[in-house]
Parts: sequence; C-alpha cells; structure tokens
Amino acid sequence: MTRFKKYMALVAFALLSPAVSAQQADTGAASLPDVNVAQVEEAKIDTCSFAALRAGGAKPARLSLYELPYSLTTSQPDWKRLWINAGIFTGAYVGTLVVLECLPEGATNWNRAAIENTTWYKRWWQNVVEKGPEWDGDDFIFNYVLHPYAGAVYFMAARSCGFNFYQSLLFSACVSTIGWEFGIEGTMERPSIQDIFITPVVGSALGELFYKAKRYLAANDYSLLGSRFLGGFVAFIIDPVNEIVGLFAGNPARKVHMQKRGVTSSLTPSVGRGSFALTLTCTF
Repeated sequence: MTRFKKYMALVAFALLSPAVSAQQADTGAASLPDVNVAQVEEAKIDTCSFAALRAGGAKPARLSLYELPYSLTTSQPDWKRLWINAGIFTGAYVGTLVVLECLPEGATNWNRAAIENTTWYKRWWQNVVEKGPEWDGDDFIFNYVLHPYAGAVYFMAARSCGFNFYQSLLFSACVSTIGWEFGIEGTMERPSIQDIFITPVVGSALGELFYKAKRYLAANDYSLLGSRFLGGFVAFIIDPVNEIVGLFAGNPARKVHMQKRGVTSSLTPSVGRGSFALTLTCTF
C-alpha cells in the first residue's frame, strides 16, 4: 500500500475517534494507537469497525433499537429471532383455530355443516381460490378490536427484533394475510376484506405506539407508575412474543433496562435423565 493510503487511513482513524483524541490531549499522550492498515481497509473505514479494531479485532456488539435514538427507518434486524417468532405464530394459529372451532356458530359465523362434511383442503380451495374475499359479518369486537391488536402483536414481533416501521408493517401484513386470512382461516371461511386491511394497517399504527411505550419502559427500569410489576405486565401485553422468547434467547429491551441497573442475567434450560430444569444466572 502506498504511503498516501497509510496517511489517509491514519487521518480517518483520528477523525472517527474524537473521544480518544480529546483524552490524549488532556493527559499528554504522545500518539495514537498503532493501526493495522490491512485491517482498516478490510473494515471499510467505518466507526464501528474502528471501535472493534481498538478492542482487538473482535466484531462490534449488535445494538438493539432500544439502545438507539427513536426512528421510523433505522434497522438492526435479527433474522434468527424473527424466524423463531414466525414459528411461534404458526403454532399459535393452529391453537387458535382449535379454540375458534369450539366457539358457538354465532360467534364465528362458520357453517358447521359444511365444515364437517368437506375436507380441509377442499374447503380452502373453495374459500380462497374459487370464491375469494368477502365483506364479513363478524362481531365488532373481532373485526375492530381483536384484529387490530393481533396486527400490533405481529408488528411488535418484528419491531423488537430490530426491524424498522415499514419492515415491521410488511411482516404484520404477511402474517395476517398469507398466514391467517388466506392460510389457516381459509380452511374454515372466505378471507375477510376488512381483516385484510384493518389487521396490518391499523395494527401497525397501534404497534408503533406499543413500541414507543416499550421504549419508555426500557428507559425507566421497566417500571410504570412506580411499579415494576405493572411495567412488566404492560410489556407482556404490548409485546407478548418477544417477552416470552426473551426469557430464553435474551430480551433487547430488558438488556437496556438491566444495563441501567448494572445487572446482567440469563435463563438457561437444561435437560437430564427424566428431568428438565431452568437455571437463572445473575451478575450484579
């Protein structure tokens, strides 16, 4: 590498490390730390990579959205967590379908006779492909209360995994339409025109309010009105999937909360011969 490139790498390092430069000026440090130019070139000269180089070459830790300023467009996606959440919704859909089948016919407007006399795949083909969406006559609480809440939960499942508002809205739309309206529920009845739009759109607007509320909880020791119990309860209501998964895979919002208190914790499952246990480890 030419001397000019080495010089530019050192200049970039100095510009991207103002805190270090200021400290050196105050303490009379003689020079900046040595920089491996090959590492600088590979790191593409960005702030996080320089911080990692100064720490010994390790990759910088992933920051959650709860550790960054509020934004509609900032994205730090955790795809692994998102797929876990998607799997949970799949299982929840099947369970919900079983519960709905147990409700009275007047609550769901499902034709029991048609359901019992036709196989599920034939029903799906008739409802989704042959007939298509319709304006449903479900109760108000289903269409305009529970569906928007469900859309907000789908939205938060992605938002708390580091996805921005628009990505989370898309996830909510995919889960509610492809997964439910044209998927599981399509085996029981025709897709609902109201639900196709209300669940993801109104749900995402509500979900962004949930996200702001959870940011408030994370920044305030997971407390609400001076009560951690109330704060934890509200956190579960507005983001149930991530709060439950967070017990095993880590919770980005609680990570911020614990860091403010100087506490780190982990919950580790262990399986033995004929036994199952959870080990909680805390460091203060």
